[in-house]
Amino acid sequence: MNENSARAVRLVVLDVDGVMTDGGLYVGTAGQDNAAELKRFDIKDQLGVKMMVWSGLEVAMVSGRPSESSRLRAEELGIAFHEAPGGFKLEVLDRLHVERGVSWTETACLCDDLADLPILRRAGLAVAVADAVPEVRAAAHWTTSRPGGHGAVREFGETLLRARGEWNAMVERYVKEREQGSPA
Repeated sequence: MNENSARAVRLVVLDVDGVMTDGGLYVGTAGQDNAAELKRFDIKDQLGVKMMVWSGLEVAMVSGRPSESSRLRAEELGIAFHEAPGGFKLEVLDRLHVERGVSWTETACLCDDLADLPILRRAGLAVAVADAVPEVRAAAHWTTSRPGGHGAVREFGETLLRARGEWNAMVERYVKEREQGSPA
């Protein structure tokens, strides 16, 4: 990962299905007429997200489909969740850029599938998960070694923070807070 492009990042956009999850869905019912959708999120990704936030980066999850599971996970991580109905993520990011005063060159996107190409092609730092489709890997500046839903977000966060020279400080913050017993 290029140090200059990493240092320029102010906004990190994470796709959900296939990046934060392995792309699988558990669909069923929770009692009579109560549809239920469950997703598996890798717990290792949590600390990567938190450390990016601690370093001052804005992190947002953007998904092409509505999902209560995704909304709950974003809430737990303390980051925003944005739905992009039909996979029209470009509109969501254009709005975020205006609201936050952030440009495309200051945006990193971690993606996996064709619906992500419009944002990936504009991002200052375009990143694909290891199991992304070939078109996404070809458009990416960097590809994780881990597949989506299996620590790819953590790997991305650590690599980004290392390239920015911030990883060691975030590790020390994490350790110090645990030594002192204060919440992160």
